[in-house]
Amino acid sequence: MKVMNVRKVYFHYFLYVLYIPYLLFMRVLSGIQPSGDPHLGNYFGSIKPNIDLLGEVENIYFIADLHALTSMHDPKALRLARHDLVLDLLACGFDPEKAILFFQSDVPEHTELAWILSCITPMGLLERAVSYKDKVQNGLEATHGLFSYPVLMAADILLYDSDVVPVGKDQKQHVEMTRDIARKFNHRYGEGTLVVPDVRIREEVAVVPGIDGQKMSKSYGNTIPLFGDEKEIKKAIMGIVTDSKAVAEEKDPDNNTIYRIHKLLLSKEEAKTLAAKYRQGGLGYGDAKKMLFEAYMDFFGPMRARRQVLAERDRKEGYVAQVMGEGAARARKIAGASLERVRRAVGLSA
Repeated sequence: MKVMNVRKVYFHYFLYVLYIPYLLFMRVLSGIQPSGDPHLGNYFGSIKPNIDLLGEVENIYFIADLHALTSMHDPKALRLARHDLVLDLLACGFDPEKAILFFQSDVPEHTELAWILSCITPMGLLERAVSYKDKVQNGLEATHGLFSYPVLMAADILLYDSDVVPVGKDQKQHVEMTRDIARKFNHRYGEGTLVVPDVRIREEVAVVPGIDGQKMSKSYGNTIPLFGDEKEIKKAIMGIVTDSKAVAEEKDPDNNTIYRIHKLLLSKEEAKTLAAKYRQGGLGYGDAKKMLFEAYMDFFGPMRARRQVLAERDRKEGYVAQVMGEGAARARKIAGASLERVRRAVGLSA
């Protein structure tokens, strides 16, 4: 029986991996933009799933600071956001000994491949990108970087020889564009030079609700921060939008924002017990929010304490720079081999 050798990569801000027992090799690539303080949705949607895979697959996680330049134009804010995001990831349990963590901008192979790919990418392909039009309509400046964002994303994926890219529906077009770019490159410079990845639409992960009941997102201003000030966290939780049901009334936990957030922090049995309290009546929303706040601080308390220790270590030893430097060196060994193959194909190397 033939054994398949498949590298599975999912690029964007959420991570999903489809386990296939006959895989000989699995590589997971994920990127996260340094766009502000991480919140509960980031943790359960991207950070925790990635950490859960540590040691089981070849795990590559990068901070997409080059992509962030399309929307962040304050250099001090970007430097701080990059630095703090590393501490946040480490505090949440990301182990740089078991995976590769690096800044996208520290691996120049990403930008060199992006330029080479841009030289064969048709303008019409980029003009059809829905995300570009949406972002411009939402107020982002119509820059070349924003327009050519899919080319850099293609470079991010193709550098790591990805065979399969499971994505959510919102990223399907970007991966299809990556496939088109890779095929055009191979047609011009030699079949097999770049791996043309297959796109797989992933099953949607559970949406983490924000304090207004919508999907938790910085753009909606409805988040609960992981490492914010305790008063800030309490204010966010106490501000969760509820209906007007009285304390004595029965409440449907599955349609209740407080419960839907709270159960993420509980075991199955604990969540079941809490759901019963909602259904039997007698639990007021004020008390439910207080219970959620206590559970939230208990759950993230060890991570918050760990972050303080890491921040102190960083001040004394420059720990963040050390971790990211070592991660970039490891990433370049993988990316460099792919880029050298491309350079030879186009005539930039002998």
